[in-house]
Amino acid sequence: MEGGSGPLQGIRIVEIGAIGPGPFCAMLLADMGADVLRLDRTAASGLGVPKEPRFDVTRRGRPSAAVDLKHPDGVALAKSLIAQADGLIEGFRPGVMERLGLGPDDCAAINPRLVYGRMTGWGQDGPLAHEVGHDINYLAISGALGLIGRKGRPPAIPLNLVADYGGGALYLALGLLAALIEAQRSGRGQVVDAAILDGVTSLLANTYGYHANGRWTAALEENVVDGGAPFYNVYETRDGRHVAIGAIEAKFYAELLDVMALDPAALPDQFDRAAWPAMCERFAAVFKTRTRAEWDAAMAGRDACYAPVLSLDEAMAHPQIAARHAIVDIDGVPHAAPAPRFSRTPARIRGGARPEGADTRSGLAAWGVSEREIARLHAAGAIK
Repeated sequence: MEGGSGPLQGIRIVEIGAIGPGPFCAMLLADMGADVLRLDRTAASGLGVPKEPRFDVTRRGRPSAAVDLKHPDGVALAKSLIAQADGLIEGFRPGVMERLGLGPDDCAAINPRLVYGRMTGWGQDGPLAHEVGHDINYLAISGALGLIGRKGRPPAIPLNLVADYGGGALYLALGLLAALIEAQRSGRGQVVDAAILDGVTSLLANTYGYHANGRWTAALEENVVDGGAPFYNVYETRDGRHVAIGAIEAKFYAELLDVMALDPAALPDQFDRAAWPAMCERFAAVFKTRTRAEWDAAMAGRDACYAPVLSLDEAMAHPQIAARHAIVDIDGVPHAAPAPRFSRTPARIRGGARPEGADTRSGLAAWGVSEREIARLHAAGAIK
C-alpha cells in the first residue's frame, strides 16, 4: 500500500476481518494515516465481498493478510502482530475472540497498552447480547425506526447509514481515538465496547429531550423534522422530481414564502401545528406548478433552505461536491473522499480495496514477520 499521511500516522491497528461498521471504522482510520493490517480468513469468508473486490470500498487503504485464527500458529502470529499494535478492531459476537484465545485479557497480557475495540450490534452483555441482528434490527429496538416515515405507511428504512455507520462505525472510531489518547498518557490500554444499539440511542439524545419536554409527538408527521411541518419537508415537482425544504427559522421561512409567491399575512402562524396538514397540501400544490429545474432557478441565491433531491449520479456531478473534491476515482470506482479535512496533516486514500489475502506476504513483512517465518506458516496452513 502507499505510504501514510494524516494525523494518525504512526498508529498501528490490527483489524480482524468482518463486515459492516468494523471495516468502515478501519477505513476511516486508514484514511487518516493509521497503519491498519486486516486479517482475513484463509477460506472464502462469505463476508459479502462483491464479485470484483475493488467495489467493496470500505476495504480500501490497507493490506489484507489471510490468517487462520483457528490454527494455533495463526493465533500465535496474530498475537505477535497485536504485541506491536496500538489498537485492535473486532466485530464478532461476544465470546468468539475469547474462544480463539484472542480476547481482551489474552491481548492485554502481551500488550498492556493495547486499545481493544469491540463492535457488536447489541453490546457485550444484556439479554440480546448473543442474538443475531443487522442494522434494521438495532434501529428498530432503539426506537429510531418507528420515528421515521409517513402516516399510514410502514416505517421508512434509512439505508444502513444511521445504525451501522452512524451509531456503530463512528462511535467505535470516536471511542478508539479517545482511548488511544488516554493510553499515551497512562501507558495502559482498555476495551472499547461499541454497541450499535448504544450509538443509535446516543444519536437520539435530542429527541429524548424533546419527548420529555412534551415537544415530540409519537405519531408520524406531527413534528418539525419528521415531515409534519410544511416548511421542513419534501415535495414533488411538475416533472415528477422532488425538492427538499428546511426553512425553520423565521427569516428563511419568509424568504421561502416570497419565492413561492405566498402572502404570509394570509397564512396561519408558521408553528400552528393544527394548520400544518392543510399547509403541507398547499405547499405541495405550489411545488407541483414548476419543474425541479425551474425551482432551482427560482431559489438560486435565495436564503430559503432549499435543495433539489438528487440521484447519486447527479450528486457526484453537483458543483459543490465537485468543488470539494468529495468524490475521487480509485481503480475506476467512485470513492467518497476522506472526511473530515485537516489543514496540516491531510488524510488521503492509500489505494483501493484489496481482495481477501492479497497482501499476506507483503503485509506481514511490513509488520516485521521474516520471510522464513512466512514460509513456515504457509507450509503449516496457518496463512494463505
